[in-house]
Amino acid sequence: MLTRAGFRGLGDSTSPRGATVLELLFDIVYVFALARLAGRIGDDLTIVRHTLLSESGQTLLIFTAMWMIWSLNAMMASTFDPGRTDLQVLLLTTMFGTLILAVSLPQAFGERGVIFSITYVVLQVGRPLYLTVALRGHPMQRGPARVLTWHLVSGVLWIAGGASGGLGRGVFWTIALSIEVLGAATNWPTPIRANRGGGVRIAFGHLAERYNQIFMIALAEVVLEAGAAVSFPGLSTERTIVLVAAFLAVVAFWRIYFYHIGPIRAASASSAGEELQLSQWASFSLLLIVAGIICTAVGFGQVIEEPDPPIDWALLVVIFGGPALFLIGRNYLEPTTRAAGGRCRALILGVVALAVAAPPMMFLRPVAAVVSAALILTGIAIYDGLLHPRGSDANPAL
Repeated sequence: MLTRAGFRGLGDSTSPRGATVLELLFDIVYVFALARLAGRIGDDLTIVRHTLLSESGQTLLIFTAMWMIWSLNAMMASTFDPGRTDLQVLLLTTMFGTLILAVSLPQAFGERGVIFSITYVVLQVGRPLYLTVALRGHPMQRGPARVLTWHLVSGVLWIAGGASGGLGRGVFWTIALSIEVLGAATNWPTPIRANRGGGVRIAFGHLAERYNQIFMIALAEVVLEAGAAVSFPGLSTERTIVLVAAFLAVVAFWRIYFYHIGPIRAASASSAGEELQLSQWASFSLLLIVAGIICTAVGFGQVIEEPDPPIDWALLVVIFGGPALFLIGRNYLEPTTRAAGGRCRALILGVVALAVAAPPMMFLRPVAAVVSAALILTGIAIYDGLLHPRGSDANPAL
C-alpha cells in the first residue's frame, strides 16, 4: 500500500523524470489501437454518405474514450512512483484491458459492445478505486477519490449502453463520455472537502515525455498508412509523389510539435491546483494533435489506394482537416501559449491556408490535395522556425 511511510511521488525533487520502460511497453498497445482507429476512419470514408455523420460520430466517441484511458494513466504515472510493483501491476492490467478494447473496437457498436463497455468501466473504475484504497490516510487520497466518483456515475451509463444496443447505445455512451470529459476539464469536482488540488503534485518533466512518446507513435501511423498503401501495388509516379508528400508532412509535424517556441518540457506552476489545471489543458490539446495526425495518415493512404479523380468531399475534409486539427492543438498545448491569449501567427496562418486551399482541390486530381496539404505544413514549419528561433536547449539544428 502507498502508506505515509512508504509513499514516494514523482513530484518530489528526488524523483526520476524520465518515463519508465514499462510505460513504453504500455504504449505498444496504442500502436495497435491507433491502427485500428485509422482503419475505422478509412471505413467511414467508404460508406454511404447518409450514414457518414453517425459513423464518424461513433469513431470520434471511441477514439476519445481510448484517449481518456491513456491520459489518466499518464497522469497517474506522473503523480505517483511508476517503479512501485503495485503500480506496475496496475499498468500491466490496464495494458491488457486496452488490448481487449482495441480488439473489440471495430464492432464496439455491434456485437462486441458489451465486452467493450464492461472492459472500459473496469479499467476506468479500477484504477482510481485501487489508488483511493491504497492511499487511505494520505492527503493525496482525495484526488483519486474524486475521479472514482465521476467514473462510477459514467460507468452506469457505459454498461447501460452496452446492454441496450442500437441508438440507445450511442446516446448512453455519449452522455457517459461527456461526463468524463467534463470531469477532467473541471478537475473532477465533488462535495468532498478541500476539493481543489488535494495535495496532488505532478512531475511535468515525466508527463511531457509521455506526451512526446505518444506523439511519435501517432506520427508513425502516417508512415505506416502511406507505406502499406504503396507496398502492395508498388511505386508509380503518383504513388511516389504521395509518398514524398507524406514524408514532408511527417517532418513538418515533428518540427512544429517539438520546436514551436521550444521543446515540450515541464511547465512551471505556483500551486498544485494550477499544475493539475495546466496538465489537463495539455491533454485535450494533445487529443487534437493525435486526432489530426491520424486523419492525415488515413487521407494520404486513401489517395494512394484511389488516385483517380474525382476526389470525394469527405476525403478532402480528412486530408485538410487533419493538419488543421494538429495546428490548433499545437497552438494551445503549452501554458505559455495560453498566457499569451492562445495566438500564434504561424499556426493560425496555417489553419487559414488549409481552409482556403481545400475547396479548389475538388476540381483537381486527388494527388494535388495531399501535395498541397504537405506543402502548406512544410511552409508553416519553416515560417514558425523563423518566428521562433531554437533556443540553446533544442537538440537538432533544424
